[in-house]
Amino acid sequence: MNRQISKWSLLAIISISVFLSVMDIFIVNVAIPAIKAGIRGSDSDIQLVIVLYLLGYAVFLVTGSRAGDYFGKKRIFVVATFMFVVISAVCGLAQTAWQLNVARFFQGVSAACMIPQGINYIQVLFPGSGERTKALGIYGSVAGSASVIGQFLGGILPEIEFVPESWRLIFLINLPIGLVAVLLAWLFLPRDAPTRAGAFDHAGVALLTGTLVCLTYPLIRGRELGWPGWCLGMLAGSAVLLVFFIRDQKLKLGNDRQPLLDVRLFGFRDFNIGMAIVLFYFMVQDSYFLINVMLLEGLGFSSGETGILFVCQGVGYVAASLAAVRLVPVYGKKVLQAGILVMIVTLLLHIAVLRSAEVNRNVLYFVLFIYGTGCGSVLPSLLAVALKNIPVGLAGAASGTFSTFQQTAIALGIGVTGGIFFTQLGPHPDVSDFVSAYRVATVCNVGLLGLVGFFLWLLPGSKGVYGDVVSH
Repeated sequence: MNRQISKWSLLAIISISVFLSVMDIFIVNVAIPAIKAGIRGSDSDIQLVIVLYLLGYAVFLVTGSRAGDYFGKKRIFVVATFMFVVISAVCGLAQTAWQLNVARFFQGVSAACMIPQGINYIQVLFPGSGERTKALGIYGSVAGSASVIGQFLGGILPEIEFVPESWRLIFLINLPIGLVAVLLAWLFLPRDAPTRAGAFDHAGVALLTGTLVCLTYPLIRGRELGWPGWCLGMLAGSAVLLVFFIRDQKLKLGNDRQPLLDVRLFGFRDFNIGMAIVLFYFMVQDSYFLINVMLLEGLGFSSGETGILFVCQGVGYVAASLAAVRLVPVYGKKVLQAGILVMIVTLLLHIAVLRSAEVNRNVLYFVLFIYGTGCGSVLPSLLAVALKNIPVGLAGAASGTFSTFQQTAIALGIGVTGGIFFTQLGPHPDVSDFVSAYRVATVCNVGLLGLVGFFLWLLPGSKGVYGDVVSH
């Protein structure tokens, strides 16, 4: 069934998908303590609630994009959005940590199939560069708004007293929103014929999944289990699988078959530097939320107070990202370098302010807002940094690789920085233990941001990110 509505209305339907997928990251970040208590999980269980969603998304993103070519964008968008809703219900009804974590992985897979179809629809619906830029801007602003709304709801929903086990609402809230998106997409999105372009790289997906699971799972579980032999074996196995994955991708490329990852990209020095920036930046991105939420809970903050605090940080991010769009073409990478410096300074201020339960709320609001402006000065331009000097023919592959690196780096950050935090915290922590663990983990994040600053310095040229792209 197809009915005619304006393309801007179609954009609104498509944008619901990115709203759901982004909100589901940030709503969980803030609701970590409530989820942990609800499923009676361990520290590593709650890390996996975040990580497995990201891994499912990272590994299947390229495959999800090609599924639209095989079966049609509309069909995959509708099916993937419906599956996202169904799996959200499974998450909301989960009784154990194991059930929730398995569901979170497949929730990430469904998001990986859902999101590329929306982006591909934008390319078709808005062929003119001016309209397309505007449409992508709206799409991006919806994602930014979802991060702020997710942080707010993650704090508020678990505190609803008249709903039993109200933490489940952070997943169940996806049902009415998602079902509306499914219905509207089925009624109004234009049908498209499958192109059957390319082929699924099943072996590549399996090898990359195995590599990332063998790397992240023992990093998260090993600490609680005392690093048994199988954890060390999995870490070694991840290196072996990575070698096989790279070899497999090179062979497919040499045989003119479509690999999951185009290894030619790593022949560009600037792309490698950009990927290093992406890796270290996103290792900080979500681990920051994890350790701050846990600290604030240890200091006696309610989930509602925590949500409002992070909304303040999100407002700073949105404001700075809007300014960065205008400043980066003029001042180039200096804007990103300034943003990293702001993030480092404000993380040190976090340590100074968050020292006891007697926290000055007004000072904390200010520090979080300024930290958000640092993030907003960096994050919107990272894709342009990664694609710098990449030929047009490889731009699509580079964009997909960027997204895979991004989600994988977030998962690694949760495993590494989160692991450092929980190791320092100990089994029966008091306020001083929370503060001490937070200090060590935050210093680790400061070091990671220092590496981001170093690799930004290595990028050639002072004209700036977008200026260099144009000149090449």
